[in-house]
Amino acid sequence: MTRTANLLQDFGLGPTDAVSLLLPNVPQMHELLWGGSATGVVAPINPLLRPAQIAEIIRAAGSRVLVTTGPGTEFWEKATIALQLVEHPVRILRLGGDETSEALDFERLLAEYPGDHLISARRISRDEVAACFHTGGTTGDPKLAQHTHDGQLYQAWAAGTLRIEEDDVILVGLPLFHAAAAYCWGIAPLGVGATIVLLGPMGFRQPTVVRDFWKLIERFRATRVGLVPTVVSALLNVPKEGIDLSTLRRFGCGAAPISAEVLRAFEAWTEVPIVEGYGLTEATALTHCNPQDGERRVGSIGLRCPYVSAKVFRLNARGSELAECAPGEVGALAVKGPTVMRGYRQEKHNRGVFIGEGWLDTGDLGFVDKQGYFWLTGRAKDLIIRGGHNISPAWIEEALYLHPAVAFAAAVGKPDAYAGEVPMAYVVLKPGGSASAEELRAFAAERVPERPAAPSEVIVVEQMPLTAVGKIFKPALRCDAAHRALDAALAPLRSKRVDIRIEVVPDERYGIVARVTILAADAGARRAISADVERILGRFAIHREVAVGS
Repeated sequence: MTRTANLLQDFGLGPTDAVSLLLPNVPQMHELLWGGSATGVVAPINPLLRPAQIAEIIRAAGSRVLVTTGPGTEFWEKATIALQLVEHPVRILRLGGDETSEALDFERLLAEYPGDHLISARRISRDEVAACFHTGGTTGDPKLAQHTHDGQLYQAWAAGTLRIEEDDVILVGLPLFHAAAAYCWGIAPLGVGATIVLLGPMGFRQPTVVRDFWKLIERFRATRVGLVPTVVSALLNVPKEGIDLSTLRRFGCGAAPISAEVLRAFEAWTEVPIVEGYGLTEATALTHCNPQDGERRVGSIGLRCPYVSAKVFRLNARGSELAECAPGEVGALAVKGPTVMRGYRQEKHNRGVFIGEGWLDTGDLGFVDKQGYFWLTGRAKDLIIRGGHNISPAWIEEALYLHPAVAFAAAVGKPDAYAGEVPMAYVVLKPGGSASAEELRAFAAERVPERPAAPSEVIVVEQMPLTAVGKIFKPALRCDAAHRALDAALAPLRSKRVDIRIEVVPDERYGIVARVTILAADAGARRAISADVERILGRFAIHREVAVGS
């Protein structure tokens, strides 16, 4: 890592200059994450993004250096296309591949630099920016959360909160461009000298990793593994008979709320506790965690971590805090402390991010109980609002997870001309599982806590859209739900032999946008058809763009 810092220093990187990393999960990623932070500002990038999105992140970070895999790899192809879209010069370092005039070999150069001191003799202050991690969204103008050295040090120290010890062997299948893998399962174990085993370049996204998961635990005598809810659900269907799992101490789970039903089933099956925690990119990583040895409350994200302040606020329509919520009262979760970012890299994104005096609005809804345990009830933007009545998607998802055939469930709001939104759900069945959509809808309707939360319909799908970290990507589901609603509303026009195409896409400003194109109509009819479309879609609270095709 020190050699990496010195190489980057010699490569022209200064304390405020950024180096972008477009890499899979390889050991060199850790050398670059922490060596890059010691020299300048490290900016890892999700390699699953398209070249145009990668270019936007490089541009937003102002990166002067890009490190990626060598010629002949998919990453190299993406990198070269992306850099053609970036206006400022960016130097390239490569891992592997043939020597080219465009890029120098990172590993060959590394050996030329000292590993016992920084040649810059830099004195780093705690509040300097060390890294920029982009948030999970992959559309629109990217947001880069600025992590300070103070925040990184805190996450390394938080290994004590996680009870990670020197003899731990930790399997890591989460991507290292994400804060959870980099900090909770990266700098924290490195800080105490624990062993990290990277589960292949693509981690849990590689199907064989999930298929062979229990064998990998036995092979490496693993003591801990960091998981996300979708992986937990998938592992319930992977046989483990005859495999020695006696070294396992704990599983960690975060990134998204896990179903209490799935968690209990997994713990009963493995006889190993899952410790739920919580964090976010904007807070460097961990802010809450259930006690490792004390009382764990299933479904709770646990207690606030030491030196982190956390409150649940009542907010007004403008996003300003009104008062702190009483125990049990649902509101906006906010955090404050050394782990909170120093704002986004681009100042225009910082409006409304902080409430009160330095409190970071996490965007999550939840409550705190009388004993100080925090509970999430959903994302503020995921809330389903039916005729002014707030419905938590978690109510519907928990009900569906009680069905023995359900592997994954996700509830979203479907646009409705009368109620604004009505709840609906998407479900993936377990291998060999059988249940009709109507059966699942009725099953959930009987078990949700209140009648308005009963799903209007359930859609059975082959697979859920997932982020690179394994979270269910609800924006894609909301777009599909909106498409279904608008398509049904425009069906009467189609009966008049009018060809209407609908595309619903995520949008940074409006959430989602419906693009409607009217085709196969003569010029005289187009104005009337456009008026009909506007009249029908005007009943829905969705931004729309109507155009007439040739």
